[in-house]
Amino acid sequence: MSQLSLENEQQNSSSRRFIVEFREPPEHVSGAFSISNAQMGQTRAGKPYLRCIIGDKTGEMPARMWSIEEPQFRRLPTEGFVEIKGETQAYQGELQLIIHSISVVEPTPELLRDLLPCSKRPPEEMFAELTTLLGTLEHPAIKALAQTYLGDKFLMDAFKQCPAAKSMHHAYLGGLLEHTLNLLNLADRVCPLYPKINRDLVVMGLFLHDLGKTRELSYDKVFTYTDRGELIGHIVEGAIMLHDKAQVMMRESGQRLPPGALTVLQHIILSHHTLPEHGAAKIPATPEAIFVAMLDNLDAKTTIAMNAARPERAADFDMGGNFTEKQWALENVKLFRPDVLKQ
Repeated sequence: MSQLSLENEQQNSSSRRFIVEFREPPEHVSGAFSISNAQMGQTRAGKPYLRCIIGDKTGEMPARMWSIEEPQFRRLPTEGFVEIKGETQAYQGELQLIIHSISVVEPTPELLRDLLPCSKRPPEEMFAELTTLLGTLEHPAIKALAQTYLGDKFLMDAFKQCPAAKSMHHAYLGGLLEHTLNLLNLADRVCPLYPKINRDLVVMGLFLHDLGKTRELSYDKVFTYTDRGELIGHIVEGAIMLHDKAQVMMRESGQRLPPGALTVLQHIILSHHTLPEHGAAKIPATPEAIFVAMLDNLDAKTTIAMNAARPERAADFDMGGNFTEKQWALENVKLFRPDVLKQ
């Protein structure tokens, strides 16, 4: 395994070009990147090739290496960090990287900050906004429950850093907080349109729905799943966490949740993926659970669609092609790229 020296990494960090800065191809690229979903494919001529996704703190892009032997592939991490030389290429309207050479690299903490994607908004700023929204809760026991979570510094520090997913939507440091804040803002605007919906249950359910990801995901290096994430998952983890926090809240604050409130909140967590085939433990069966699941789906799928069809770097050059590749997270649809009112 090769390893960059600290001096080389620091030099690379100061002079590197990030993915969001790549311009019209072909552009020569050299530096360290994260690598994920590394797979061996086979060309039409029967030759092996590498297909993967490379990334840094500004985003991701597909990559291919047309000449690679199996022993070299086996030395590469499926999820990890690599040193790459190559050049960008336009393919079906998207930018991809053609890799000429690749080797494993162990980044320093300084370089790691360049290689992992992160939210554009400062986490403390987002957390302050989220805390303000939680301050609008009205039921005393629900407010006390929110304060019990907010008072858990270890959990909240993880909440501020954790991605919302290993891939797909908000898959960057601070992504879980950003996604949750988006949902609370959506609820704040939409709940008034449905006067009979219980806003406290919706807001609290949205705050809690993905908190189990702080234990499901590992994000100090490449984003991956913890053992508990693989064996339990964030949905069940969140319901377990809620049971424990409710006991702490009632013991320390003297408040008691109304009969059924804990069950209804746990149901929101267990059902927010809507269908069993999408990971839900139960199908949403209360108005608030349906509301939460639909808002969650709205933010997640809209974010996936916008990132695929209108990435930031798309404004810098036109590679042609009106459609994206098939998006498996969106039922394998090819998305139409142009915003027809802004051409």
